[in-house]
Amino acid sequence: MKEFLVILGIFLIFYFVPFNLDVVKDSLLNGFFMLHEYAREHVLLCLVPAFFIAGAISVMLNKGAILKLLGPKAKKIVSYPVAAISGGILAVCSCTILPLFGGIYKKGAGIGPATTFLFSGPAINIAAIFLTAKVLGWDLGFARLVSTITAAIFIGLIMEFIYQEKGEGGLVVDEGKNFGGKQLAFFLLLLSFLIVSGLKIRFKYYVLFGIFLSITFMVLFLFEREEIKAWLLETWDFAKKILPYLFFGVFLAGILTKLLPQEVVTKLLGSNGIFSNLLASVIGMFMYFATLTEVPIVQALLKLGMAKGPTLALLMAGNSLSLPSMIVITKLFGRKKAFTYFMLVIVFSTMFGMIYGHI
Repeated sequence: MKEFLVILGIFLIFYFVPFNLDVVKDSLLNGFFMLHEYAREHVLLCLVPAFFIAGAISVMLNKGAILKLLGPKAKKIVSYPVAAISGGILAVCSCTILPLFGGIYKKGAGIGPATTFLFSGPAINIAAIFLTAKVLGWDLGFARLVSTITAAIFIGLIMEFIYQEKGEGGLVVDEGKNFGGKQLAFFLLLLSFLIVSGLKIRFKYYVLFGIFLSITFMVLFLFEREEIKAWLLETWDFAKKILPYLFFGVFLAGILTKLLPQEVVTKLLGSNGIFSNLLASVIGMFMYFATLTEVPIVQALLKLGMAKGPTLALLMAGNSLSLPSMIVITKLFGRKKAFTYFMLVIVFSTMFGMIYGHI
């Protein structure tokens, strides 16, 4: 049935879209131009290293030990920060956050740490933060990271205060490997490659080549073949799940830039007031952003006049919620808790958007 609908949708597009019109041809061409820009500027030195880092984290990190820190026996000063940053630590994306959240919530994690993890998880994975910083500016990348972590902790604390659910029992999860000295050095080399690639320094490519040689040496001589195989397979898994959606999102953003009237964006999202930020949060809540696709779409809206406050609000709400995810969350949480969570996401996204917009 799914394949039939896809084929039908493609047929209807080619049947009804007036490709002979100049505005349609210009929009499609602009989509390809934007894909060209992303391929040259952001894929090789930003996304590819980020995928390799995510693969290394997924294979080498002791996920079980981290998830256990979200249980009822953990102190708030430990469980909430761990829940807020574990999206980056565990390299979760929007496609994996919901089942992982459902698992830790059902297995005994408190409602507070669970919702903190749910909100921040997709928004602060390494690829998302670095792509945001490189494409939209380091100030917005840093604001997105800090605002998401802070809002996630407050949302979790409020949910726990309202519903008084601290969880029960212990989280029983499979434990993976710990970072040893070798794994830590390997991870730092990968991270340094990603950081240096985003800098504007004179000898950048010589430094990157030196880092690449160091990584290659470790891969060839310091790790077992099975470890490298697992790392490469996990990296490929991230790439194949994310890149097709990202490329489609970039293409769609290029079309959007040409088709969407600039005056509409400026009127609705062109200020840093409460209405523009609230509207951006609501739009983000209902839109579906596959991992990283929010960046080119937001980039297109910025070119059309969206202010920086609504930009942050859209990024915060857009990654944490979507219409499909809201349906799943309602089934896991129940209607009352779910709608409380949705309102908190809108409130905090709007609030941090206004704060950022006036800085």
